[in-house]
Amino acid sequence: MRLTVFWDRMRQQFGDTYAESVAKDYVMAELDGRTIEQALADGEPAKRVWQAVVATFNVPSKLQ
Repeated sequence: MRLTVFWDRMRQQFGDTYAESVAKDYVMAELDGRTIEQALADGEPAKRVWQAVVATFNVPSKLQ
């Protein structure tokens, strides 16, 4: 998954402003206690990070 696709899905799920806030502030157990931003900066693949988002939040099937 490309980062552009990842961020497009994040914006579709959370809206433009809230997507950035979730990525910066929400610590996720599925990402070993990191935020989305931290996980991506550490080199985690965007697909794995998105799968963690899907596991944590109620993401509609069309975005999964």
